Amino acid sequence: MSLAQHLTAQEGVDRNDRIPDGQLEALDSPRWRRMSFDVLAPPEVQSIFEQDPEPRAAAYTVSAAWRGFQVAFALVSCALASGIVFGFASIKPVFIARGVYYELCRPDGSSEPCEAISSLHSAPQGCRHACPDQDMRLNLLFIVASITTNVSSLFAGTVLDRHGRRACVTASALFLALGSAFMAASDPLIGANGYLVGNFFLSLGGSFLLLPSFQLSNAFPKYSGVIVALVTCAFDSSSAVFLFYRLAWSASGGAFTPTHFFVVYLVVPLAILIGEWTVMPAQPYHIIPELELKLDKARESDHDFHTSDDDISDDAELFRVRSNRADRRLTEVGQIESLTGNADERRERAQQEGDRLAASGVWGVLHGLSAREQMKTPWFILLLVFTALQMLRINYFIASIRSQYEYLLGSERDAVLVNKFFDAALPIGGVASTPFIAVVLNNMSVAVMLALLTFYVVLIGLLNCLPYMWAALATVVSFVVFRPFYYSAVSHTATTIFGFATFGRVYGTIIFVSGLFNISQYGLDALTNGPLSGNPTPVNIVIAAVSTVVGVVLTLFVLQKSKSYRQVSLKASSERGSLVSGSRVNGYGTLH
Repeated sequence: MSLAQHLTAQEGVDRNDRIPDGQLEALDSPRWRRMSFDVLAPPEVQSIFEQDPEPRAAAYTVSAAWRGFQVAFALVSCALASGIVFGFASIKPVFIARGVYYELCRPDGSSEPCEAISSLHSAPQGCRHACPDQDMRLNLLFIVASITTNVSSLFAGTVLDRHGRRACVTASALFLALGSAFMAASDPLIGANGYLVGNFFLSLGGSFLLLPSFQLSNAFPKYSGVIVALVTCAFDSSSAVFLFYRLAWSASGGAFTPTHFFVVYLVVPLAILIGEWTVMPAQPYHIIPELELKLDKARESDHDFHTSDDDISDDAELFRVRSNRADRRLTEVGQIESLTGNADERRERAQQEGDRLAASGVWGVLHGLSAREQMKTPWFILLLVFTALQMLRINYFIASIRSQYEYLLGSERDAVLVNKFFDAALPIGGVASTPFIAVVLNNMSVAVMLALLTFYVVLIGLLNCLPYMWAALATVVSFVVFRPFYYSAVSHTATTIFGFATFGRVYGTIIFVSGLFNISQYGLDALTNGPLSGNPTPVNIVIAAVSTVVGVVLTLFVLQKSKSYRQVSLKASSERGSLVSGSRVNGYGTLH
């Protein structure tokens, strides 16, 4: 799974100065900053209003219907392409039946034999379930895809920030086309094996597609939180692409081979490329702070008077000219307010955002520090370790769910039922859990949120060790809710604690290190299929135990720090008022 695919906001406010170690410092007005994944950005990032202006599109000059179509196109594109590699559990049985990597199942008895399938459209050596070596090699496809998605998010973000959305999406279409071509050309019957390279490019394409899609949240600034949540839902639901393919493959009796599917799938990157250059905006839309600056300027009646007025001698003509200017100016005011809301709506939104930040308990605790200083703190180290462990746990479960429950339940039939339930629940859970995630992120403190995450870690760890069907189904339900909640919570925590100014470097490091740590999943597969003889319980127990310890330590650390930080922050309550009047960011999934 990828951290970059679950963002909570695209821009926000940072403190200018932090309150360190119980000492009160003067708090300047909070600064607006945009979220950036550019790890090569200068260490000291300026606020939005101090940066060099970049080309932006004025949403109020584009009809609401056309902007709605742009958002819909982005959502459909993401649902079809942004995270299809995470539907690996759905397509893995197809690969097994086709005999992908079956050559690793040695006939000398050193690997378990596979039960052959007699099917015209399956490989002659196809099998119902993979032998250990074959299973490990298939899981490697997903490991590479997961690592690529996380690491490539940094490069995708850098391209987006430096070269714009069209360069990013064009690259995405190219990568998706290459991935589809490699997958289509791969066939175990003729010895062609491009599955690893194909998964690599499909992962790259997903990362380069999704990040630009978040920018469309500003097509409707009042509802930007909803759009961010919908884009995230589209990413989660994209894992269903392989599920629908597997259903089509089964319905066709195996005639609709992976080659046929990926040839047809080439239509998707082609449509994305055409749509990007014909439908989507060339530049991102203005964010609310920029719109409010325009609104303030549009309200200035001084713009109705020009130096050229001295050339008009007729008073009636002069009045008509100035009236036309005023009408155009007031029309622009109305257009901008249709996006941002009127003064009362903006004030209410600012108040709600101020309440949300205050509820976090630790907003701004490390704002004002350099990225290097932030990464030396226990905040960063504990969050990094917890994140890396959970990413490993999540991806290990996705890749090995069927083999795990074949062992735990002692029944291939029951394991297949669990796998099918998981295939359907994974995309549905990502979408259905969005309201729950919105409530938690917008209303609970970071400490409470981390405590809830730790509870899920313990719950899933216990359920995943029980050899009962009810426990297997409960594990799946808990997992599909926990997965999107966890990744959204990580980005939310990062912006709350570390701020937007250093986001690219700090959060990027978390993504990069966690992605590389996922290489150890291959070792877990080797351990499970080798010395443990297919028993996943010891691995699950160790991961759950270590994760629980780290989660408890992180929660207690944040709880203790939030209490002391709150005491110091109360001394600056009068200065904190500037936050309420200056905050304008929408929360995750909110209807503001």
